[in-house]
Order: sequence, then C-alpha cells, then structure tokens
Amino acid sequence: MLQPTSALLLVASFLAALPVNADGLYTKKSPVLQLDQKGYNKLIANSNYSSIVEFYAPWCGHCQNLKPAYEKAAKNLDGLAKVAAVNCDDDANKPFCGQMGIQGFPTLKLVTPSKKPGKPLVEDYQGPRTAKGIVDAVVDKIPNHVKRVTDSKLDEWLSEDEESPKAILFTEKGTTSALIRTLGIEFLGSIKVAQIRNKEVNAVEKFGITDFPSLVLLPGNGQDPIIYDGELKKGPMVEFLSQAASPNPDPAPAATKPKDKASKPSEKPKPSEQSESEETAEESKPSIPVKVPTSAPAINTLAISEALEAACLTPKSGTCVLAFLPQSEEPDVELTGDAKDALESLAEVAHKHAQRKTKLFPLYSIPADNAASKTLKSGLGLSEDAQTVEIVALNARRGWWRQYDSSNGADYGVVRVEAWIDAIRLGEGSRNKLPEDIIITKEEPEKKVEHDEL
Repeated sequence: MLQPTSALLLVASFLAALPVNADGLYTKKSPVLQLDQKGYNKLIANSNYSSIVEFYAPWCGHCQNLKPAYEKAAKNLDGLAKVAAVNCDDDANKPFCGQMGIQGFPTLKLVTPSKKPGKPLVEDYQGPRTAKGIVDAVVDKIPNHVKRVTDSKLDEWLSEDEESPKAILFTEKGTTSALIRTLGIEFLGSIKVAQIRNKEVNAVEKFGITDFPSLVLLPGNGQDPIIYDGELKKGPMVEFLSQAASPNPDPAPAATKPKDKASKPSEKPKPSEQSESEETAEESKPSIPVKVPTSAPAINTLAISEALEAACLTPKSGTCVLAFLPQSEEPDVELTGDAKDALESLAEVAHKHAQRKTKLFPLYSIPADNAASKTLKSGLGLSEDAQTVEIVALNARRGWWRQYDSSNGADYGVVRVEAWIDAIRLGEGSRNKLPEDIIITKEEPEKKVEHDEL
C-alpha cells in the first residue's frame, strides 16, 4: 500500500503531466492583453502606440517566473503603451509563433510603429526581466510627435494651420514625458501638440503661465486659449482636449485603407479582412532576430593618439563621448559582454539622432591599443583594468568631464545610456573638472621665440 506522501507525489506528477489550460498564464482579469494572430494584427501591428509582446508557453518555468513582473509592467504602462502575450502552446497560435521566429520561451518583442502603417519595427527585447527594465524599454520606444518650441519659433508654429486646434505643455523639464507623448499619439492628425520650457520667457508671458507644468488648449478659429486645471492624468487630459477634436480610435491606421483602395480598386471582397491580416503578419515579422548593429551603423573609432587628440583634446574641442574598450587577447576578435552592449547602445543613440536630424555631439570608440588611451584614463583617475569598458564625456573647451556610472551592477543598455547622454545634452547632473594636463596645446609661442632669438 502506498504511503500518504508517496500518494501525494504520484498525484502531483499526474497533474503536472496533464495538458495546460488553453487560457495560458494570464486570466481575463489580467492587465496583460492576450492575443492570437488576428488580435496582434489589429491591436498591435496597426496601432500608433508602442507595444511589448511576450511569446510564452504555460509550462515554461521562466515564463511563470516572469508573470508577476510582466503584469506589474502592464499596470505601470496602462494608457502609455500596450503589454500583450501570445500563448505559443495553443495549437491555434503555433503557426503565428513560428512566423514571428520564436525559438525559446519566454521571448519578448518590442513593437514600434513605423512610417508605414501596419508594418511596425519588431525587435527582440534583451533587457532585464524586471518590471522596471521592461517599462523603461517600452517608454523609450513611445513615438514622439510633440514639437519642441522656443520663443523664436513660437509665432511660426502658431501660424501653421491657424484654424486647426493646438495644445501646448509648459514645463520645467527638457525631456518629453511619456504622458505628453501619448497625448500626441492620441490626437495625431487632429491636434498639434508642442512643449515649451519655462525659460522661454516670451511664450510664458504671452499665455500668462505662472505654474509648471501647465497645459494650454488653443481651440482654433480665433477662439481664446483655455488653461487646463485638472489632474495630470491621461484620462482627464484627453477629455479636456476632446472639446477641440476627437481622439483617434485605437488602433488608428488613419491613411492605410484609402491608400490600399487606391492601389487595388478591384479587390473588395469580404474575405479580404482575413487575407489582409495574414499579409500584415508576414510583413511585420522579423526575418531574423533584430539587433542594434543591423539598423544602427557603428560609431566612429579613433584608432591612434593623434586622432583622439585632434578630435577631443584641443583647447577648442567641444563635447565628445568616448568609449574606452577593453584589451583584446587576440586581434580582430568580436567584443562581448559590457563592451559589446556599450557600443551597440551608443550606436543606436547616434542612429536615432541621425534619423530625427537632431544635433548630437560625436561618439567615439577608443581601442585599448591607442597609445593615448591609457594616458587619458590614468589622467582622469579611471580604472586601469584592461578587461573593462569605460564611457566618459568630456569638453576640453569648457574644462569638464563626466563618467558613465556602471557601479552596483548597472548595465550598458540603450535606455540607461541614452538617459545619461540626454542629461549631458540638457546640462543636467554633476560634472568633474578636467585636469589641465589632459588638454593638448601646441607650443607654437615657444617656437617663435626660439626663431626670433636665432
């Protein structure tokens, strides 16, 4: 006769062997959207919002461990972006998971709207499997349709489509928050949204702004501005702006259907909805796992000391960001670990600014065999460990430098690296005084004196 303990183990083993409920890990009350292929095409691929999608199997231990953090991320991103999941153990979803290139569980994919509606950019999420890591990565991908306006550009911006409604956020911050970016998405094509900093004195006085942040609605057609006095939450802010224009339905692929009809006027059968859905999935799936190097060109390398000195260490040199690479035991060996992550993150940041046509100071990689590398690191008091990567920003003309903080296990992911670079661009954060002997000066005056004496 079986002992009670043995019987319990036998029952547990039997239950574990049973098929998992088709509903998967997430219940209907979960903040995580549960999708199949049709839902993905409708709610994710054709949305103006960014999303993150988990492809999982209910029996996967790592998927079960991820669930609490993923649901927490979904709650934190409510109204800002979409957090969804696809159960690849469901037979109906297996072809779709195959199309999306899923080879292991859980696989998380970031989905970002592109200029072509219905054809988003899909890339693997490779950050930490924590709620904060997921939220930071998704927030970073929220499209920004908010115009940065200064005193000198205000009248020009206001004169554009004068009869159309506009909205302005007056703020003390130099960055564009996720909340105001989502308002830009919500009213894309109907209300132009701008952001003005408190230091733009003329604009602040023009609208009588005394508190920051303040949201102002310009209804258009010569109507007086209206200042919002409610909570700084998406729901009431959308309701406030809705008095001038209706928010977009979600998803809102505004121009897709007219274009499709114009290009294919004869194709109007009812079954087209299904075929269009399948076609969208084919177009939106990545042919291979998307990584930064495939879309972002590598940053420039300063291989010799003369190049480093000329670019960043003269008295007239502006801001440079330098990635000091670790010593490689063998030549032409591909970098791994933190060094690889750092270069990929810097490359993606540079690529973003190039695409947006926004000005960014130069970013360079410095190989360990550059003769000036060790000298410069020593002069700045950086670690001389030949196996680590270091990122610093310095400005020889203004005499300051700043180190990227990678202590306490902090990573070199693009979200954190970009936040560090943005802080430098906006003049935020502390800086160190650059040692005087770091700057390379040509001793031309001494040469002239010697020549005169001769």
